Amino acid sequence: MADDPKDSRKYNESSSDLQRREFLAASLVAGLGASSLAAAEKVVETDVEIKTPDGTSDAALIYPASGSHPGVLIWTDAFGLRPSFREMGKRVAALGYSVLVPNPFYRVAKSPVFVDASTVDFAKERGKITPLMASVNAAGNCEKDATAYIEFLDSQKQVNKSKKIGTQGYCMGGALVLRTCATVPDRVGAGASFHGGGLVTDQPTSPHLLAPKIKARMYFGIASNDDKNQPNAKDKLREVFAAAHVPAEIEVYSESLHGWCVPDMPKQANGMPTYNKPDAERAWGKLVALYKTALA
Repeated sequence: MADDPKDSRKYNESSSDLQRREFLAASLVAGLGASSLAAAEKVVETDVEIKTPDGTSDAALIYPASGSHPGVLIWTDAFGLRPSFREMGKRVAALGYSVLVPNPFYRVAKSPVFVDASTVDFAKERGKITPLMASVNAAGNCEKDATAYIEFLDSQKQVNKSKKIGTQGYCMGGALVLRTCATVPDRVGAGASFHGGGLVTDQPTSPHLLAPKIKARMYFGIASNDDKNQPNAKDKLREVFAAAHVPAEIEVYSESLHGWCVPDMPKQANGMPTYNKPDAERAWGKLVALYKTALA
């Protein structure tokens, strides 16, 4: 599952019938009520700086205008913090969460490195993108960052520390979600990976092997081409989370390609869009259901 850009098959690892009904019910609520709630909730967006062991990370902090709420950490894809992810953060915040969207590449550059990913030719920009990804994926870096980001969230008055924190990630960010959940297991109650890259590898450091350290309820949305390239990944995810007794839902989006959830994802080689709005909305419903269940 590299980080290049309806008969869905579902794999419900540790979910009972009751858990499935909870997800379905919350999905229905999300589908019917998300837009009206977003319109009703006023959110505040502010730029912040977060001290980490390796420097200072720039980030967007977005939260409802009043009250304290469960925290959410969003990990971006390989194109980093940019307007499309700020909008995603606003949408999550409008549902009643205090959201942090950090620049994962702060060790190399300030955000935005890319303003509009739809204009990026990944092949031509690979020499620029690879060092960016390496900066957060280097051994131990995500773990240090995740700890700093969650400590920052917990220091904000807009975050209700009596509630668990959720984290979601896209493409490259999918593996960072797993590492976050394993690094701060007592604080993170929900983790969602959408078209995640590098979740299952043959290395002893593979993110999927962290399942025994995770206490969060998990969701994995897998792109059709990722599943085609690595058809056994979903089964390995199912096995490790079942063995760890961690609730996890794994779903292959058979009509969507890697990157389908992000509106400004570059187009396919044939000129067709990668973003698939119907499936992106279905994935959004799953995310809302996950947070409603696990962060209550």
